[in-house]
Amino acid sequence: MAPSFDWWAKQSHRGTPVVVKMENPNWSMVELEGPSEEDFLITTESPGSGRARDKGHRDGKNAKQLTWVLLLKAHRAAGCLTSIAAAMFSLAAAIRRRVSSGQTDSEDADNDQVAGCREKENPTVKTRFYFCIRMFLWLSVFLLGFEVVAFYKGWHLGAPHFEFQLQSLWATPLGFKGMFDWIYSRWVWVRVEYLGPLLQFLANACTVLFLIQSLDRLILCLGCLWIRLKKIKPVAKQDESDKDLESGENNGYFPMVLIQIPMCNEKEVYQQSIAAVCNLDWPKSKFLIQILDDSDDPTTQLLIKEEVHKWQQEGAHIAYRHRVIRDGYKAGNLKSAMNCSYVKDYEFVAIFDADFQPNPDFLKRTVPHFKDNEEVGLVQARWSFVNKDENLLTRLQNVNLAFHFEVEQQVNGLFINFFGFNGTAGVWRIKALEDAGGWLERTTVEDMDIAVRAHLKGWKFVFLNDVECQCELPESYEAYRKQQHRWHSGPMQLFRLCLPDIIRAEISFGKKFNLIFLFFLLRKLILPFYSFTLFCIILPMTMFIPEAELPSWVVCYIPATMSFLNILPAPKSFPFIVPYLLFENTMSVTKFNAMISGLFQLGSAYEWVVTKKSGRSSEGDLVSLVEKEPKHQRGVSVPNLKEMEEEILQQEQKASRKKHNRIYTKELALAFLLLTASARSLLSAQGIHFYFLLFQGISFLLVGFDLIGEQVE
Repeated sequence: MAPSFDWWAKQSHRGTPVVVKMENPNWSMVELEGPSEEDFLITTESPGSGRARDKGHRDGKNAKQLTWVLLLKAHRAAGCLTSIAAAMFSLAAAIRRRVSSGQTDSEDADNDQVAGCREKENPTVKTRFYFCIRMFLWLSVFLLGFEVVAFYKGWHLGAPHFEFQLQSLWATPLGFKGMFDWIYSRWVWVRVEYLGPLLQFLANACTVLFLIQSLDRLILCLGCLWIRLKKIKPVAKQDESDKDLESGENNGYFPMVLIQIPMCNEKEVYQQSIAAVCNLDWPKSKFLIQILDDSDDPTTQLLIKEEVHKWQQEGAHIAYRHRVIRDGYKAGNLKSAMNCSYVKDYEFVAIFDADFQPNPDFLKRTVPHFKDNEEVGLVQARWSFVNKDENLLTRLQNVNLAFHFEVEQQVNGLFINFFGFNGTAGVWRIKALEDAGGWLERTTVEDMDIAVRAHLKGWKFVFLNDVECQCELPESYEAYRKQQHRWHSGPMQLFRLCLPDIIRAEISFGKKFNLIFLFFLLRKLILPFYSFTLFCIILPMTMFIPEAELPSWVVCYIPATMSFLNILPAPKSFPFIVPYLLFENTMSVTKFNAMISGLFQLGSAYEWVVTKKSGRSSEGDLVSLVEKEPKHQRGVSVPNLKEMEEEILQQEQKASRKKHNRIYTKELALAFLLLTASARSLLSAQGIHFYFLLFQGISFLLVGFDLIGEQVE
């Protein structure tokens, strides 16, 4: 009796289906069926012939299935190649547009915005650093050609009897075969006797600094891990009368709070910040909002005045201030506002930049930490970002800032009660500001300046990692580059000015050591110094002077480990760990230039440019704008939405014509330097060094052509 195959027929499709789905929607789904019931039928033919026929039939179907799978895989590979080719064509087109536009970082296309917010830079100082990079580039190109010729002549370290051949030429000056052989032998002698030891000493020194900084980073990460395991966090003191925070009665802790929002030509974001601050959940009679407008654009001034007037009519305690003499940038603006006569009636001051949007409960979660703790001078909240997923540049910034707040600020705040004030999203005790000497305009990092002086006076700081304030990240490389220049030149200015005060201050030796060595030298000076010199100068030079070398663990393993630790506070960014490592080394040229400018008081150290904002709202803002009905007030005309939309569209079109992507000459010069060194490393068969130099050179190339961040067509 033949076996039954009824169970097979219960399936919707006979056989074992193999479904292959193509990513390209132009391809359809193909089903490859396994053996059907007919393949198992037993006929009356001889056993030998039946088995042969069945075997041939199954082999034919298996071959057919294999052919289909191979074809589909070939189609998929072709699709990938097509995508790569399209991406390369797009990349080439973007590079061609950059080159044809001719806009470089030496040109200032935003003079209208920058003129009122920074000092003019000395062009001689600006080109000095670029000249040094070009010198290294041309030297590397010359040495590469020299080494290629020597390689094909047999003059390389891997050649047999190289040392014997070299010694014989040195012993007999007239024994060389040609002029090139004699020149190359002398060049090798100079390398061995002078250049190699010097470069190896510099490499070892930078490696030691690198290890010290990596150890500091590891200790901070261990401190953050301990905080998480023990669930340590600052806790505000409360009594029974403070528990009902929703009531506006005076039995709760509601001290007088002054809120300041400094601005300068930031018409994209002023509405968001003003609306967020006016909606703070705090008794109206207990806080006053100061809009400190330093704008030199009459249109922006008018728009901000109208927004303030609108909120005044809705009952908010808000005042508009505009300086006639705008000296001192942000520090001068804040100093001028603190000189108002009514400031003496307030106990605390909260500061928000123009793009920051505090939650309604911000004051209720920060101000209570001052209660019954007269030593606390500052309560700092962390930042969150509404546009962290906008492009690759914002994702990489989010990694850096997540580590800064989650690890650096939190660990320093809990264990030593000191960290650098972030300039915004913080609440100061006004008494602490006055005790520290108030705002000073001597540097471009007024926030760090006031924090250091307050710490020297004995005030303690509290960092709240669970209180977030939304803001924006720079979406263009130009804006990010200028921001980083200010953030890294200012600390070196401040270090020169504060060092005598730190030495003379009546604080413990541990606090002095933390301020001088850890806060300033290690994290503000050594980090950009070794990042640039070790990976952008010394490593390429070791390819042309192989007598000095960097081990693989310095080039690859420790940087990868440090990048892994840096990315832990932002776990969703793990796919970007390699771009993050390369981009951090790429940014080292900007940070190193800024550090040198601030340390030696060069022209660019006083550069102040307001970071460009895009005006992106959070989802909560958009929902509230949709749900909120317009209030018709007497004496106020209802705006025409169509006219407003047309005006906004015209402004955006006008702004887009001004915006453009640039070519960054220093980054391009370093890109070609690293690519030249990677080509030289092939002659020495240095595997990991070649790949690092190659990808780092490509990273510099992409940044040099401004292909990271916002793209303007």
